Amino acid sequence: MPREHRILITGASGFVGSWLQRELEKRRLEQGTDLIVLTAGQGDVSDWKTDIADRGQVMTLIRGCRPTAIIHLAAIAAPADARKMPQRAWDVNFHGTMNLAYATMELAPEARFIFVGSSEAYGASFIDAANAPVKEGAALKPMNVYGATKAAADVLVGQLAHDGLKSIRFRPFNHTGPGQTDAYVVSAFAKQLAEISLGVKHPRIAVGNLSAFRDFLDVRDVVRAYADAALVEDVSKSLGGVFNLSSGRSVQIQSILDMLIQLSGLKVDVEIDPQRLRGPEIAVALGDNKAALTAFGWRPEIELSRTLGDVLDDWKIRLAR
Repeated sequence: MPREHRILITGASGFVGSWLQRELEKRRLEQGTDLIVLTAGQGDVSDWKTDIADRGQVMTLIRGCRPTAIIHLAAIAAPADARKMPQRAWDVNFHGTMNLAYATMELAPEARFIFVGSSEAYGASFIDAANAPVKEGAALKPMNVYGATKAAADVLVGQLAHDGLKSIRFRPFNHTGPGQTDAYVVSAFAKQLAEISLGVKHPRIAVGNLSAFRDFLDVRDVVRAYADAALVEDVSKSLGGVFNLSSGRSVQIQSILDMLIQLSGLKVDVEIDPQRLRGPEIAVALGDNKAALTAFGWRPEIELSRTLGDVLDDWKIRLAR
């Protein structure tokens, strides 16, 4: 008899959470899986309105939901937001994870705890790697507030696996797709190009550092890994494990901009905006994805050119409204 899946998504109304809900609904329809998706967050559309930083609210959430798997996305996710609100970033990203993990161990001890970390936790290890793909065993040496909060939560979840938490940790690299806010580089470029194409902005695009190389994924590929971890029958070999989600290829930000401009068919001037330049920048961030392939058969499937085209089209639709 197939087991019932009760999957709780924290941060469900965010960019990644919205795509994850679509992926799980697609699987329910395709596979006829006995699947209930429960959503928690601070948005009005969530089933459970929960502040993850409030331990009492989190205990109520887990007690009420009785999940078989938790996919923990809730976070102050934009590095710029974490930099501006460090206290809140630590409260949500670290203490929120602690609240959720301990509540799970106490009230839903058989539930899988799928923690969504970040490649930002590696930080200076990218510099040490000298442009080679970073493996999961690399030291966590975060260089910004967001990376530090995610690294601390990652270490906590890893430690609790030894105390019985049925955890799977993911460290996704940069991912984008339709619906992302313009706080992220691809979406920021695409929004400006969409504004120019609609005639509401001069043909001039403001950018930050274009020289960095990053490992980019499509959000629709990323959420497949989270769904697999929640739904696959036997994860005994993966419990306590940690998995990069990456393409294994680095692309220069300049190339991303060039591809988007080409897709837009526009002639634009590019100018550096000092406001968009961050602190210490890592020249190349690149991830080894073999562990996720071995454990879940996961690999990225969507070409970068398609992702960029979809993000640009999405901004044109959003702005035209």
